[in-house]
Amino acid sequence: MTLVSCSIPEQFVNPLFEVFDGGDFVLTSYRDIEERLTRMQLFFEDAGRVSEAQSRLKAAMDIVGISAPFETKEIPDEDWKYSYRRHFKTERISRRIIVRPPWEPEVSGECVITLDPGLAFGTGKHETTRACLEYIDELAGTGGGFLDMGCGSGILSIAAAKLGYGPVEGFDVDQEAVDASIANAAANGVEVSYHRFALGRKAPAQGRYDLVAANILAPLLVRFADEIVQYVSGRLIVSGILDGLYPEVAAAYRERGFEEISRRTIGEWTTGLLARKSLI
Repeated sequence: MTLVSCSIPEQFVNPLFEVFDGGDFVLTSYRDIEERLTRMQLFFEDAGRVSEAQSRLKAAMDIVGISAPFETKEIPDEDWKYSYRRHFKTERISRRIIVRPPWEPEVSGECVITLDPGLAFGTGKHETTRACLEYIDELAGTGGGFLDMGCGSGILSIAAAKLGYGPVEGFDVDQEAVDASIANAAANGVEVSYHRFALGRKAPAQGRYDLVAANILAPLLVRFADEIVQYVSGRLIVSGILDGLYPEVAAAYRERGFEEISRRTIGEWTTGLLARKSLI
């Protein structure tokens, strides 16, 4: 197995995933907490495709406006398949939510999520995921339907189902993420309906969900604001937003009848809890 990789600042990770056009190359990442950098990785079997892999990754980096030296090496197959595991440990995310990978010892708690994200995004360690989970925990008890936009590993919707929301649904543009979410929900014994879907592709639901979590990038939150708000009958969590872009996102939803209840900034990322003005 061949690995092409580079390290970039955390704030460029999500934008790079958005613009990466890798063909059959799959881009993965892990975060080095001590160095505050994220390692972007391309694994592939044909060592003769190194130049192609580097070219595709560089093209995405050029769009985002960053550069970094590439590292190329050969590694045993089993090492790359499970390399992400050494960065994922059991962790308490909020008052009730604990996230545990299946290779770690079992723990007790009110809301323990056993999660193997595989190549899907979402373990609870990223600032945006953590903030969303904190809000989901704080709002639990109000019940009602929950929608997970950009479900990734399914962590947000699984937490919602365990904390009493229902019905719970989720979607993602990436079939691999949908498959991971389905497997993780089953492993946690909760009922969540997942499907592959992208905003802008069909008429949205009309106010079906009491709480919607949209953990996607700021430009998408603004671009699809008209569609997103039609899913929300109550509250909306907007996340995946670099702090400097948050005012633009908040303004877009204020124009559509939503007011900010609160916000929280963790690192360079801001997450907002909004509600329809009629409910405040």
